[in-house]
Amino acid sequence: MESKKSYTPIKVLISYVALLALVVTVGWFLYSENQVYKKLEDKIAFEKTKILRVSKLFSNVYKTESLARQTIQNNSDKDFKNYIIESDSLRLRIDTLKRIVTTQYQKTLLDSVTFLLSEKTKNIKQLKEIKNKADDEVSVNTAIDEITKMEFNLRKLELQDFNKNPNQLGAYQRNVLQKYVDYLNQNIPDDSTNTLSKRASDSILANSKKLLSNVKLRAEKKKESLNFEENKLLQNEMAISDQLRKVLRIIEREIIINSIKNNSLKEKSLKRVNDIVTASAMIGLLLTVFFSILIVVDSSKSQLYKKQLEIANFKTKNLLKSREQLISTVSHDLKTPLSTIVGYSELLGNSDVNTKQSYFIKNIKNSSEYITQLVQDLLDFSQIEAGKISIEKVPFLLPEIIETVATNIQTVYKQKDIKLIINIEKRLNSRIVGDPFRLKQILTNIIGNAYKFTESGHIKIEAFISDDPRFFAITIEDTGIGIEKGNQKLVFEEFAQANENIEKQYGGTGLGLSICQKIISILGGTLSLESTFGKGSTFEIELPLLFDNSKSVVEEVKKPTFTNTKKQTFIVVDDDINLLNLTSGVLRQENHQVLSFNSAQKALEAAQTTPFDFVITDIQMPEIDGFLFLEKLKNAPNGVYKNQPVIALTGRTDLDFSVYSNAGFTTVVKKPYSPKILLETIHHILDNDEIPNIEIKEFEDTNSSQLYSLGTLNEFLGNDNDAVKEVLKSFIDSSIESLGFLETAIAEKNTEEIKSIAHRIAPMFKQIQAREIGEIFKKLEKDEYEVSEMPSAFSTLKTKTDALFAALKQELV
Repeated sequence: MESKKSYTPIKVLISYVALLALVVTVGWFLYSENQVYKKLEDKIAFEKTKILRVSKLFSNVYKTESLARQTIQNNSDKDFKNYIIESDSLRLRIDTLKRIVTTQYQKTLLDSVTFLLSEKTKNIKQLKEIKNKADDEVSVNTAIDEITKMEFNLRKLELQDFNKNPNQLGAYQRNVLQKYVDYLNQNIPDDSTNTLSKRASDSILANSKKLLSNVKLRAEKKKESLNFEENKLLQNEMAISDQLRKVLRIIEREIIINSIKNNSLKEKSLKRVNDIVTASAMIGLLLTVFFSILIVVDSSKSQLYKKQLEIANFKTKNLLKSREQLISTVSHDLKTPLSTIVGYSELLGNSDVNTKQSYFIKNIKNSSEYITQLVQDLLDFSQIEAGKISIEKVPFLLPEIIETVATNIQTVYKQKDIKLIINIEKRLNSRIVGDPFRLKQILTNIIGNAYKFTESGHIKIEAFISDDPRFFAITIEDTGIGIEKGNQKLVFEEFAQANENIEKQYGGTGLGLSICQKIISILGGTLSLESTFGKGSTFEIELPLLFDNSKSVVEEVKKPTFTNTKKQTFIVVDDDINLLNLTSGVLRQENHQVLSFNSAQKALEAAQTTPFDFVITDIQMPEIDGFLFLEKLKNAPNGVYKNQPVIALTGRTDLDFSVYSNAGFTTVVKKPYSPKILLETIHHILDNDEIPNIEIKEFEDTNSSQLYSLGTLNEFLGNDNDAVKEVLKSFIDSSIESLGFLETAIAEKNTEEIKSIAHRIAPMFKQIQAREIGEIFKKLEKDEYEVSEMPSAFSTLKTKTDALFAALKQELV
């Protein structure tokens, strides 16, 4: 499908940038307007402060005018003092206001207010003086009244007799009155005996009245003059007050005008802010809608592309699955006739043939082996790509694996003058846990390449514990053709080789090292290469190191002799009649008494009546499995179970040894197993006072390339050909019958029946080392095939078993 480049992230980024730019721009404008607004707020607050102070000035002015009128009316010194205090306070307020006004005109007006206040104070003082002068007439009138009274009573006179507050009189009035009092006092007789005549007194009083009348006349004339001045000053006072209020109103009006102007500017600023916010909201909405439409359109396209990709992916998976099935089917279908070709080639090679025929047979065999290897590589590559490769974790001896693989390959290339050197660190002589089959596969490929590309010199294989003790390393060094530095990475790629001449001269598919690297990666290790062109190559394999800490009797020891072993009575239980016969046969060869049963229930019934020393039982059996069998045996009446040793036989790999030991089993032997393993296990248990809990692993398949091997079967039957043939005949017949049941179960898609049949018949195939067939049964038992894959898997299985049975029937002839 054509690749579509998505611009959605760019559009989203642009939309965010545009919105961010809008936010920044609007923020800047709002910030600027906010600063202007704050300044206007400050100005308005300042103008309000001035208005407040002017209002207080008005209040103070009215108060001073009130005090001024009160002073003028009462002519009181106390009122005058209050007026002076209030006037001083008013001046201070004017000075304060003057400091905060902003225009020179306002300052000039305030100066004029101060001046008018001063003039006002002067006027009031002058009015107060005029008022005092006006009081003189009152004093004269009072004096005349008092003289009239004195006509009846002559005595010494004082100023207080004529005026209650003489100190408040003007200097002129007080002097005139004082002269008159002195005059009167001069003419008053000193005592009652010194009396004036009525005529004399009347003369004195008449003169006094005349004198005072003259004074009154002059005072009235002066009063008229003072009244004129007072009226003039009062008019001046009124003009000053009006002027003062007028000036304050001018100042107030100017301040109010400034406040109104600032409020107008404030409203305009708020309007601008509102316009900016509204415009930005509209622009933001438009941008959001615009980019949302773009993104939705892109999202729709993305969904369409995603759907197309899903369809393409589905098709690709189907193609890969089809390819995998094709490779698997073709590989399996090819391997059977190839095995037949190789087998018959060997038979022909061992028969009487002439030189020419021998040459033909050799070429047929070489070509068959090449195709067989190609098919196996394709099958392995397909399984790895599909993630279906199975990895085991069993104990094995590394030196055995290395020496077996190396010597087998050396035998193939014995015509070449190549020295084989093997050095293995002593610490690796103990059993380690891993997958010996995969390790053999890796070593076979790399060591085989070393021999293929080396004509002379040596091949050195070394095994040692790495600098990191969690890993061990195997190096394969050769003195072959080497690999150019620029082509070293190519050797690990699929269907690739160091150069085009390699395939022409040496052959090969270019899959081997790629498969090795993938398997090593799955095992948790690494594969590296160092090479010098023309001088040789060194491959280093590094894999996780895990020592087997469990005790095992399957060491490289001499076969124990059982002739002196006390004869035992064994109960053997296995639902697979072939393995039951094999196990029983091995024990009978050692002269043990054997009670064999293919039903756990029958074994329990026999245990009630027959004493026994040992129990060997299969685990997975119908109706009563090995665990339930042991539990029933322990709980059987009459105390038939007296802690006799019990060995579990099983092909299961999903349970830990602790599961078996907790159930009461003495040890576990994994299927397939050899007679040697079984007898060594029994011997080890019988030779120990305390029965140890040991787990015996399945034996190694050293000839995995063969279709089958009867080695262990011969061991079981003591190389008795007739017995072997009998077992093989029984095995073939029972297996054909079971395969019929298996085919029916697959057709009916009965998963449980498929697993049960696969478990029952798989061990015997493994026992004769028919590894490929055993692997298919293992996958069927673990339900690793899809329902749709089972018919194809059974077809492959049928082809392989038919070939196996055909070969086994040749053994019967």
